[in-house]
Amino acid sequence: MQHSNAANRLDRLPISRFHKVTLLAVSFAYFFEFADINSFAVTAPRLIKLWGVTVDQVAYVTSLSFVGMFIGSVVASWIADRWGRKRALSLTTVFFGLFSFLSVFSWDVVSLGVFRVLTSAGLSAMTVVAVIYVSEIYPAAVRGKYQAYAIVIGICGTPVTSLIASAVVPLSDWSWRLVYLWGALGILFVLFTRHLKESPRWYESKGDHARADEVLREIEAQVAAEKGPLPEPAAPVDLAPVAKAPLRLLLQKKYLLPTLLLTVLWVTQTIGFFGYSSWAPTLLAKEGFSVEKSIFYVALTTVGAPLGSFLASLVTDRFERKWCLVAFGTVIALCGLLYGLTFDPVLIVVFGFLVNLFERGYTALGYAYSPELFDTRGRSLGTGISYGLGRLSNAAGPLIIAALYNRTGYQSVFCFIAGTWVLGAVVLAVFGPRTRAARLARSVTRENGRSEKAGV
Repeated sequence: MQHSNAANRLDRLPISRFHKVTLLAVSFAYFFEFADINSFAVTAPRLIKLWGVTVDQVAYVTSLSFVGMFIGSVVASWIADRWGRKRALSLTTVFFGLFSFLSVFSWDVVSLGVFRVLTSAGLSAMTVVAVIYVSEIYPAAVRGKYQAYAIVIGICGTPVTSLIASAVVPLSDWSWRLVYLWGALGILFVLFTRHLKESPRWYESKGDHARADEVLREIEAQVAAEKGPLPEPAAPVDLAPVAKAPLRLLLQKKYLLPTLLLTVLWVTQTIGFFGYSSWAPTLLAKEGFSVEKSIFYVALTTVGAPLGSFLASLVTDRFERKWCLVAFGTVIALCGLLYGLTFDPVLIVVFGFLVNLFERGYTALGYAYSPELFDTRGRSLGTGISYGLGRLSNAAGPLIIAALYNRTGYQSVFCFIAGTWVLGAVVLAVFGPRTRAARLARSVTRENGRSEKAGV
């Protein structure tokens, strides 16, 4: 039986320029994903004044955007399995950049809503593919760290966009359109594609061992030229070609349980975070803060986002990811609740900063944790479906938040958001599997290979 030993050959590679260039490319895609994802949230307060948009209309556009995210996630898993991780990453990034550009020319809330739904589909699709790609390219012992590093860089798109919005949105009746033009720059990802390699593990899963070996040799040659002779990889395990993964595959116990768990993780994360980030500018404006101040306060809070991803990079491979997620989720619930209980500008910024810090750390941890619960055959489908269901859940989230706000007021919204974070933390604590032992086992195998190569 043929094999190319892709996993073991990749796992024993030292971090090199190849990995850093890949990190830069993925970070660029993440940057404009995070830059674009809250574009509607930061322009909505202005549109309320210009177009007479209501809170309910904001809710409907936000809600439908998450339906788009679900569709994008599911389609992305199919594209990534059929056409490859690299090509899927390029296609999905160009897709969201194109529809963000078309948002610039929106003429009413309906046209903008349609473009935002399609943009959101591309954003979510790109995220699913990027998570899978990083998981399959980087060594197991450090993939969580580099997933977090990519988000540290990428998440800077959130505060940069918020600050740009706070500067340009108030300028004129048309300047809000510049926010969407900024998000469209993600299409420039095509400049990075020639530096990326297709995942050898994807080729291997398709039974194309010759192509997998060819790509592995190219990667190994690049790394060896920089780092010197490479250690021998661990002994291969014979693998049969992986057939196309049908949706019913997820009904098997080995895939069903992690899919259900990750669905809860992404449902609570989606409602919890986007309930906060998508609504904070609008709700602050409705509570009496000026549009300029509400956008500016939220922009200041998003400065915590890159620091949160960096915090995740420090803990993700050092501790059990499951317990890191539980701890981060609990802190987010507390800080989010305190955010909603104050109207003091300083405290709004402080607690909002902490919410962004720990939430983006949570997201980085979740991106690393999710694909580890599946093998190569189920990874794309399981990650895409669970992530997509999480996004789909927020089709109801904005409607719930709008109803809570209209009936019981501002603070009830943040009590609801805090509750979703607590639920996610409890489910992870009780049912979440541990993954650190498997990562350490791979690390030990790699170190043994190095010792044997050195003659120790």
